Order: sequence, then structure tokens, then C-alpha cells
Amino acid sequence: MSLRKKVLVTGAYGLVGNVIYRRLAQSPQHYDVYALARRRHPSARLPREEAQDIPDDHLSVVDLSDAPAVQKAVDGMDVVVHMAADPNADASWESILANNIIGSYHVFEACRLASVKRLIYASSMMVFVGYQLEEPYKSLLDGHYQHLKPADIPRLTDTSPTRPLHFYETSKVWGEGMAHMYARNYDMSCLVLRIGMVEAEEPPALPGAAFAWCSQRDIAQLAELCVDAPESLRFAIFHGLSDNDYNLADIQPARDLLGYQPQDGIRSMES
Repeated sequence: MSLRKKVLVTGAYGLVGNVIYRRLAQSPQHYDVYALARRRHPSARLPREEAQDIPDDHLSVVDLSDAPAVQKAVDGMDVVVHMAADPNADASWESILANNIIGSYHVFEACRLASVKRLIYASSMMVFVGYQLEEPYKSLLDGHYQHLKPADIPRLTDTSPTRPLHFYETSKVWGEGMAHMYARNYDMSCLVLRIGMVEAEEPPALPGAAFAWCSQRDIAQLAELCVDAPESLRFAIFHGLSDNDYNLADIQPARDLLGYQPQDGIRSMES
């Protein structure tokens, strides 16, 4: 009997989903990796030349609004890594409702019906965007943090109140609640990854990179660690960040509970 885990990655032709798919597919002795995507080609954020091709027999081209098709893709899986979403902060309510709320509900419910033991839900560090209204977070988010020492920044944690400002991050808070509900009410482990700034260019030459960057290999490592986390870990929220000196949120729980060892990070001038 095969001991390989059957893992489905949704959003597998998006940047983060494709990075995770590639990481797991590189260990065929451990994982039999499947993919769900809305299209057969990479998204705009994923350079075509860098995209990991997905064999047709392991790819389900599905719109998340199609509950029976989602159920068919999920059936037989041990783990589902749910990365599919409309990632745009300025997306319309209609798109957020269809993709991030109804679509995610279909994934959660399909996992329940298929007795999937673990679902990994992609949330976002954007759930903290409202902290830009107060110091020292305002200086961080505005990119004027040179006067700050990394040790003086109170790291946000999994118990810090979320402060969404747009439909996108509000939908992610809702998804985190769904993960908690399904973990508590059903025989499922639901782990949440609040993913930071993952970009094709590394490190990104963008405002905010110093406090929210996560390299491709670090987010892939985190996702794999979540796939293999002990069955006893029923619910947890982890911040998907590299080892940046100015990190907005705490990554120590991922180190302690998962064995996360980030390989990248943006250093401060005093490091």
C-alpha cells in the first residue's frame, strides 16, 4: 500500500499555488500531487517561462462556483491546499462573493463530504492592513521605518484583532472563521497560512517588502510543513513571512509548531 499522500492544490496556475505545487511534485516518493485551476495557463503574476507544467491527468479545470466539479476534484484526497481566490484588493463584491466566499465554501464542504483529513487555507497578511492607522505600524506600512529598531516593533500575532479595509481581506477573515468552524465541528485539521508578499521578482523592489515579504521557497516550505504537520494539530494560524527584521507579524509559532526554518529575509541597516 502506498504511503504517499494525495494532495490537491487549488489555484495551481497562480503564482503561490504553482510554487507550492512544484515543491510537492519534486518529492514524488512522498506526495501524489493533483491540481485544480480555472484555466490551463499561468495567471498574469506567474511568468510563463517559470511555471511548473501540470499533467492533464492530474489537473482539474474547474470554476469554484461548480460545487459538483469541486467535489469530484477533492474526492480521494488526503490533503487540500486551498490557494484559489480573487487576490485583488480592489475586486468587486460580486467577484469576491463568487470566488472567495462561495467558492471557498464549496472547497470546505467538499473536503468534509470526502473525509479529507487536512485543509490548508490561504489567508493573507492583508487582514492586518488597518493597522496602518496607528504607530509604529503606520511608519512600516508607509515605508518610513528607518528610525525604528526592529526590536521596538510589537509583532502582531494570531490573537491580534484583524482589521480589514476592503472586501478582499474581509473575505479572508471569513475564510479563517470557516477553518476554525470546520476544525472544531468536523473530523478535520484546518491550518491557516496568512501569506505575505510573494512576488515573481525576488526580493521585490516594492514598498512594504521589508515587513511583509515571503520568498517563494519559504512559502513553499511552510505549505509542505503544514501538509506534514502532526494529526493532533487541529487548528492554527501561521504567518507566511520570511525572516525579515521588520516583520509585521510573529513567525515564531511556525518555527515552534512546524519546524519552519526560513531561508530568506530582508535585513535592517543595523544587522
